[in-house]
Amino acid sequence: MASLIQGYKMSALTKQDLVNPALDNHYQVYISGMPKALQDLLNSEKYGKLEKDWYNQYVGVLCTEATLPTSSFATAEVKDNFQGITQQFAHTRLYVDSEFTFYVDKKYKMLKFFEGWMDYISGTIHHTKTPETNTRGYYRKFNYPLGDPTSSSQKATGGYKVDTLSITKFEKDFQTSKDYLTYEFVNAFPKGMTSMQVKYGSAELLKVSVQFGYDRYIVSHGLPQRGNNSIGANDLIGTGSNIA
Repeated sequence: MASLIQGYKMSALTKQDLVNPALDNHYQVYISGMPKALQDLLNSEKYGKLEKDWYNQYVGVLCTEATLPTSSFATAEVKDNFQGITQQFAHTRLYVDSEFTFYVDKKYKMLKFFEGWMDYISGTIHHTKTPETNTRGYYRKFNYPLGDPTSSSQKATGGYKVDTLSITKFEKDFQTSKDYLTYEFVNAFPKGMTSMQVKYGSAELLKVSVQFGYDRYIVSHGLPQRGNNSIGANDLIGTGSNIA
């Protein structure tokens, strides 16, 4: 019996699957769908006039580490049924924040990008010095996550969540195998940035880690969307996939 079971398992797994496991260094991160008001802020003098093409393309290129999303279920227990057996039932799906680590460029555009985004969320950009507090930015009005429902102005209604934050996982032979796995984060936004240590001594590359919150994620077996267009296999190479 044991030999029959072993033979069945081996026939279900091809040799190709056994000798070619997935690697962790082939992936592509992509961010797009910034609200117009946030784009205008990032393109201001304060944040170094960051252009849309820069963060649409090069933020993903500079991502050196990313965490694939996971989820779990909150459960409730029902007792005293079926002769004392305790049963569990799932009632809420819980999504865990994902962390992304980025290289910081010499012009600090990466830091300006995320600092600007977080300033936009907290409303820091609207603050002025007030006689009551004599401090800058004491009163803060957070922006709406998906836009101000009471305003008809496109600039005023821009929320702070983005349309597309995705991680596409693939392997070295992706151009021939066409095997992709894309995780799309729905309504993602940065929740926090980790502290960055600077020090004297031997120099190392400066990195910043950002925690992203999101409503949920969707797993698909194709390439993500770039606006109204699909990303092609050549885009994975052109936009800086982390390929060894």
